[in-house]
Amino acid sequence: MATPYTLHPSVPSTPPPRLDYRAALNAEQHRVVTEGDGHVLVLAGPGSGKTRTLIYRVAYLLERGVPPSAILLVTFTVKAAREMLARVEGLLQQRPDGLWGGTFHHIGNLILRQHADRLGLTPTFTILDEEDAGDLLAACLADLKLPTTERRLPQATVIGAILSLAVNTQRPIAQVVTAQYPYFAEAAPILERVAARYTQRKRQANAMDYDDLLLGWLRLLERHDDLRAQYADTFRYVLVDEYQDTNRLQFALVRQMGQGHGNILVVGDDAQSIYAFRGADVNNILEFPRQFPDTTIFKLEANYRSTPEILQVANVSIQHNRRQFPKALTTTRPAGAAPIVVPLVDTRQQAAFVAQRLLELRDEGTALEQMAVLFRARYQAAELELELTRRNIPYVIRGGVRFFEQTHIKDVLAYLKLLVNPADELAWGRTLRLHDGIGQVYAQRIWSRLQATVDPLQAAFHDAAGATLELPARARGGWQRFHRTLGALQLPEAPHQPGQVILEIVARGYRPYAEARFHDARDRLEDLAQLAAFAATYRSTDQLLADLSLREGFKGETITGWSPPDEHVVLSTIHQAKGLEWKSLFLLGMSDGQFPHPKSIDDQEALEEERRLFYVAVTRAKDELYLTYPLTRYSSQTGEVLMRPSRFLQELPETILDHWSVQVADPAFDD
Repeated sequence: MATPYTLHPSVPSTPPPRLDYRAALNAEQHRVVTEGDGHVLVLAGPGSGKTRTLIYRVAYLLERGVPPSAILLVTFTVKAAREMLARVEGLLQQRPDGLWGGTFHHIGNLILRQHADRLGLTPTFTILDEEDAGDLLAACLADLKLPTTERRLPQATVIGAILSLAVNTQRPIAQVVTAQYPYFAEAAPILERVAARYTQRKRQANAMDYDDLLLGWLRLLERHDDLRAQYADTFRYVLVDEYQDTNRLQFALVRQMGQGHGNILVVGDDAQSIYAFRGADVNNILEFPRQFPDTTIFKLEANYRSTPEILQVANVSIQHNRRQFPKALTTTRPAGAAPIVVPLVDTRQQAAFVAQRLLELRDEGTALEQMAVLFRARYQAAELELELTRRNIPYVIRGGVRFFEQTHIKDVLAYLKLLVNPADELAWGRTLRLHDGIGQVYAQRIWSRLQATVDPLQAAFHDAAGATLELPARARGGWQRFHRTLGALQLPEAPHQPGQVILEIVARGYRPYAEARFHDARDRLEDLAQLAAFAATYRSTDQLLADLSLREGFKGETITGWSPPDEHVVLSTIHQAKGLEWKSLFLLGMSDGQFPHPKSIDDQEALEEERRLFYVAVTRAKDELYLTYPLTRYSSQTGEVLMRPSRFLQELPETILDHWSVQVADPAFDD
């Protein structure tokens, strides 16, 4: 029988040719790749090829005989690490086996698995995800017999956010609460007790949460000289991507891992540091040369994305920040159109203009997926969503759900549904379950009693104590809180002034609920204030709900005659858009008091971060940039309010912008 295979003598493989770095890189990138030893800060402007530079730096080290196991590459997503390592493999035509690449948390997990005993754990410790951590915190609240139904005590998920921020910013819990959760200031001592119990129960369960992966890693290095020396000897080159987004805990880890060899190369852009609310500290990158006095600074200023006109807006704007590393983006792209500023009468005309221009650009040959609409705050796109739906323009919300589909928006609108249709069982269930002590069972019991009456809403109004409902004490407390909020529907103006009713619903009960339940309660309450302003433009509550019901059903179905069927425009907050790019870009709400955020006006550091946010938004655009703002906005409390253009627009010379005027009577924008 013949063998099913043929043997061939082994032939020595030919090593791949060495890379031509000068041909593959520009002069700035080449210097980083070939001269990047020691403490190195690479200031990489948007669209400057920082990922390519990092990849070639790794390849350069490997080609010169540095073992893969001696390189530590820290990224902010696992996907980014995998893509970088795959591209290194493609360049060298061999796998860089042994190279450590991944997020801070991924690397921390690998190290802790080897030395868990030093922290009183076993190598098989469990990692708690966000849901698991919330459940354990809830158990800690129960252990301590704390009054979780009290207004000024946050729920477990919010406590988790507070504790996480304290760990990552290396600040005391009380300080975090005072700065970002002031409405829970009196609860700070209780939160300290919860944190202590949480730590104890994690240890008992042989478990760690995500923050522990970093905190435990740092403690190993700080408390055990042998481990610090071991890893300093193992990792002779530490490379960190997106360094402007690191927090104080991550900075401490980078410093510890670089002790001994001193080869720390960090890549980032101080002008793109926009995540302070998550704990990122721009001082990590601004103070890098002071922390490491022998630092070499390289600048990647050649932008391969945007036209010169767009970059000029970015360069001029960021110059107004006092604390920064000066740099000026340049491009080899030919001249294009100047960025366009478009003042509109109000937010409705702003939405109509953007929708109309999207269609015009598509007719001119730009596909919808090459266009995006960005905004500072989520609520700014509410009317645009309705306008896009009305015109059958498919869209997606990046990193979130549509404005009117968000939990807090639907919660408050459910109260209005009771006013318009007291027989709406789903609305009764949703609003009742918002109150502690009322779950699915008791909500159904309450509805069964109310349903048997002539008018469920009037029956609810007249039973403030829940006397006819036969509820236990805890559920009666929930009913009484529900009844106070429901009182907003008794206002004489309720049927005709939905904006005012929404404000009353929030004030009477939903505000404390949101503060206790959501870690981003401030943003959600701002959304609700803008929902009230939007609703105030309607003359009846039933018309508001009818419009929302008719328009929210559109989910981006195929438009007749359009292809491909999945074509859509992207709507996104600026924070969610970082790292992305589009051919045509619209930036909404460029009015003072909307962008920059009003709370940043009197805080220099906050205002500079807002300007960095504007810089990030502008540099997402490749060919066309539209900056729109409403001249007026409607407030449910004060009526029509005049708006000024954003100070970020006022800081720009008129000569670098184009200005369009949209006539009110133009039928294209007639609502």
